[in-house]
Amino acid sequence: MASAALKSSVSSLLPRFGRPPRIRAHPRKDRATGLPRPPVKLVTREHAPCRLEDHYYNTLQDDLMYMTYKHEHLPRPTPRQIRLTFDPNDPYAKNRYNPPVGGSRVGKKLPPPSTANNVIKLEKIVVHSMVKEALQSKSNLLGAIMALRALTGESHKAGGRHKVEGVQLVRGKKSVGGWIRPGVPVGAKVVLKGQSMYDFISTLVEFVLPRLREFNGVVLPPESSSSSSPSSVSGVVSFGLPPQAMGFFPQIEVNQDSYPKMYGMHIHFVTNATGLGAENRARALVSGFQIPFVRR
Repeated sequence: MASAALKSSVSSLLPRFGRPPRIRAHPRKDRATGLPRPPVKLVTREHAPCRLEDHYYNTLQDDLMYMTYKHEHLPRPTPRQIRLTFDPNDPYAKNRYNPPVGGSRVGKKLPPPSTANNVIKLEKIVVHSMVKEALQSKSNLLGAIMALRALTGESHKAGGRHKVEGVQLVRGKKSVGGWIRPGVPVGAKVVLKGQSMYDFISTLVEFVLPRLREFNGVVLPPESSSSSSPSSVSGVVSFGLPPQAMGFFPQIEVNQDSYPKMYGMHIHFVTNATGLGAENRARALVSGFQIPFVRR
């Protein structure tokens, strides 16, 4: 009787398992691509530590906190009430564009308070290249697309990550003197995040920039330039590289004959800095990754 009671109590504690999963002989195919889809979601992750990422969190983050810290001993004044052009409670102006009176005052907004939680950091890198010959034929974009895919290693939804978009086409937004028309592809771009972003910086600093003869550094604006312009409060550091710089990337240099020509590129370092002095804080972060700056 005791053994029967023990068996019944153990059986009640053990969960019941249903039927084993059915394995299909022919896996399902993706409707968009037509390729076989695995029965489980596969997501690849970083299998090795990133040197530059560890450098940021171990050394650079504390230095940037010290360099960009601003002590505020008094509370900030309350922001002024922004008056809208039309009354939002008026039913006749409900769906009408309602801009604020006096503008958005983007260039006069103060940066967020300096704390350990909002230290400036790099969010993403955008690399784009314009192909002028693509206006005559879209096939001229293939060389730029394959080159950007080779030097960044990004592809659409790579590694099971649905937010990875890979190399994207850049299309015209408006007509420019009959040269560029809306919707016409004029170039290619790729957005880098995470470890691939730091790997791109490492390759750029160690292999590409030291071999450019005419590159002394990213040119800074003159000291007399305005500190409240939209570019100064955006927190983005941008610079361009000539076409020969693409051939210095190891991924391109090892098989340079496979590409019809080299293309110039623009590189944008997008940070989380906002408000007055955002671009200066972004330059301090980028210079910590050994990217030089020069003032002419």
